[in-house]
Amino acid sequence: MTTTETPTLSAKGVWLTLIVVLLADAMDLIDATITNVAAPSIVADLGADEGVIKWLGASYALALGSLLVLGGKLGDKIGQRRTFLIGMAGFVAASATAGLALYPEMLIGSRVAQGMFGALLIPQGMAIMTATFPKPMLQRAFSVFAPMLGVFAVGGPILGGVLIDANLFGLEWRPIFLINLILGGFAFIMAVKFLPTVPARPHTRIDLLGSVLLIASLFGVLFGLIEGSSDGWSALSVGAIIVGAIVFAGFVWRQARTADPLLPRTLLANRGFTAGLIVGLLVFAGFSGLMYVISLFLQFGLGYTPTQTSLNLVPLTIGIIGGSGIAAALIVKLARRLVVLGLIAMLGGIGTMLVFVQTAGLGVEWWQLGIATLLMGLGAGICFSSIFNTALGDVDAHEAGSASGSLSAVQQVANGIGSALVTSIFLTLLPTGDIPAVSVTLIVLLVLVAGCLLVVPLLPRTAIADIE
Repeated sequence: MTTTETPTLSAKGVWLTLIVVLLADAMDLIDATITNVAAPSIVADLGADEGVIKWLGASYALALGSLLVLGGKLGDKIGQRRTFLIGMAGFVAASATAGLALYPEMLIGSRVAQGMFGALLIPQGMAIMTATFPKPMLQRAFSVFAPMLGVFAVGGPILGGVLIDANLFGLEWRPIFLINLILGGFAFIMAVKFLPTVPARPHTRIDLLGSVLLIASLFGVLFGLIEGSSDGWSALSVGAIIVGAIVFAGFVWRQARTADPLLPRTLLANRGFTAGLIVGLLVFAGFSGLMYVISLFLQFGLGYTPTQTSLNLVPLTIGIIGGSGIAAALIVKLARRLVVLGLIAMLGGIGTMLVFVQTAGLGVEWWQLGIATLLMGLGAGICFSSIFNTALGDVDAHEAGSASGSLSAVQQVANGIGSALVTSIFLTLLPTGDIPAVSVTLIVLLVLVAGCLLVVPLLPRTAIADIE
């Protein structure tokens, strides 16, 4: 095989490659969700303030999301296999420093490093699969991929709760990060042995200035919002938001003029795709923040242990898996109407929890929480797939790869923004009481999700069957 050939994999090679890619995505999903349950234990052990709670999830998702498109282009330029291995090695090393962190700043820095190396790691797996899997095997692989991601989403919080309560070797919360040394080490060895090589495209151009502007703008706005909600709206917090907004304007200006924008300009001119970006940003941000606030309420308000908290999140993830199945079956037939159904189910779940919390207070029962979170998860599962598939309905075939990658990046950025902003509302109101804090947060989320319904008519009328 020469350096200009793309390998054709056997059935065995396909499944071995799929296992490697799934392990990488498992690490990403576990680390994206595991701090939802672990945050109170981490803060108590390190003697940190409330701002650390917001940054635990936001720092990871922000670094990952803002660099995801750049990571994909870097894989094209230097080779996807090489970039995957660098990302995996760096992710494991950053996990080790997170697990050994002695103070909050070290932990947050390690979470940023995890996100940065994750941005190198995650885009390569799907790209390698698309380039090397025979078409029938690719479709079979995708049929396995989606349900397994649901399993990983369930496993993250549950694993975190069990590890924290087990207090292995007296390490308390630290094994939630140190376990990546085992998972990542095994995945790295498998990748070295089995991951195929896709020819690099060294002439790929990368807009480094645009990437720096995007990262700086997101950091400025998010830093200002977190600091303002935690320590009051000082000149520093307000100034950071203003600077972030100005830098973002510079990013937009750069993307409008550079020959190699991070996102093709024709996509931004596509009304349906842009509407999908907006709805996706709002839904993922709202849901990410919702999961975090529920975890905090269960532990701070109801006094649940990490294990009890993680088990009470199981209905949420069961709903996501069920909703994803519904979306897969009906997306082509219903398209954007399916997005409406998903949003209505989310509204029903949030509204149900608000009613139960208002009527039962801190005496709310586990089964009441289960009904509400199951509905939320069902709506979220429907939305997650249907928004993206519908947004791609009017996208030209040659831009589908860039479009789907951009949607994934928006999802990661939204996770960071949502976990920071929604928890800011909750923690700012917490001194007034657990019930008022969670009630106002739920009302804000109801308004946010209802607002998404206003944008849905701008989505394409048709949807694609699969994102490839």
